[in-house]
Amino acid sequence: MTPDIPEKRAVFATRWEESRGRFIEEPHSATRTPFQRDRDRIIHASAFRRLKQKTQVFVAHEGDHYRTRLTHSLEVAQIARSVARTLGLDEDLAEAMALAHDLGHPPFGHAGEDQLDECMAEYEGFDHNAQTLRVVTRLEDRYPTFQGLNLTWEMLEGLVKHNGPLITADNSIQDLPVAFRDFPWLEELELDQFAGPEAQVAALADDIAYNNHDIDDGIAARLFTIEDLLELPLVGDIFRSVQDEYPALGTKKTVGEAVRRLIGHWINDLTTETRRRVEKYKPQSVVDVRSMPEPLVAFSDELEHDQRALRAFLYERMYKHYKVNRMRSQGKRILSELFELFMAEPETLPDVWRRDAEQSPPVRRARLVCDYLAGMTDNYAIDLHRRLFSMESML
Repeated sequence: MTPDIPEKRAVFATRWEESRGRFIEEPHSATRTPFQRDRDRIIHASAFRRLKQKTQVFVAHEGDHYRTRLTHSLEVAQIARSVARTLGLDEDLAEAMALAHDLGHPPFGHAGEDQLDECMAEYEGFDHNAQTLRVVTRLEDRYPTFQGLNLTWEMLEGLVKHNGPLITADNSIQDLPVAFRDFPWLEELELDQFAGPEAQVAALADDIAYNNHDIDDGIAARLFTIEDLLELPLVGDIFRSVQDEYPALGTKKTVGEAVRRLIGHWINDLTTETRRRVEKYKPQSVVDVRSMPEPLVAFSDELEHDQRALRAFLYERMYKHYKVNRMRSQGKRILSELFELFMAEPETLPDVWRRDAEQSPPVRRARLVCDYLAGMTDNYAIDLHRRLFSMESML
């Protein structure tokens, strides 16, 4: 049996030949499509390399075998590319979107995001999705003729709207995080519509990856066992099927095989439901996809139900486990104390940040400090905090 993979692009796929281009015009490449160039710029970005020591769930120094933001992003990219190929979409755009989607995450995972948002409460807050846009349009500084990476319109649109329209009946542009509003061409990204299909694929590939690798990491960390999972819908059935087929298999291989099957099930459900919606709405272009009343790319209602049960389990047994809570507490305390220090004493910042921070009013200084902290890896933040707050480091 051969895979059900289209031989040509779907009529509603994003076409690189029809890309709306870059906001700062550049010569075209003779060897790469615009979306391949986007992907390559992301891979070469400093922010992408730093994902290797940023938390997914476990702080980076807790062990070498747990997922980090980098390994997670690679898993998302692999799933996104596979799904895009199956649906006849642009694989390079889906892959680039997946590789870039976590660039705005600070150290210490969602605990770090919560803490930075709290630190920035008087200065319009912090949002990791908005920070991703800030990273790729402003903070990456490696090219002589523009700030950021100068990604294509389609990439920026997908990064901004991969979770759905930003402007709704209940939400105006003034309600968006400041890191979105600071982008001068934000309104040109058609904020009241859905993103293109490749961005929608990347968003759900993210769900597939973290749901399943959190099962793997949670068992490896001994936060829960296979037996604890057996009562869950879908997950329990898959684990039982592996145990029935291979009764003498050890825990590690049982988990590996079950997670492999679960990812396959998630992908099959996603492609099946998306094809059902293609038949229902019959989009004839990517423009039609953006203007649909609901996402084109989606899971079935049945899988959404099973997914909610898994997320509730992981929330209680993993994300709120006391070991994880201790890591969260330490990470939040480190960021809070560093933020307070740099706001009060900007002269302690590195020169590239200090010169601007010392001369800036509080709002701008806070955003600069926030950018500096958000870009740190877990290990760098831990080491810097030790050097700045521990007298032992001076001995």
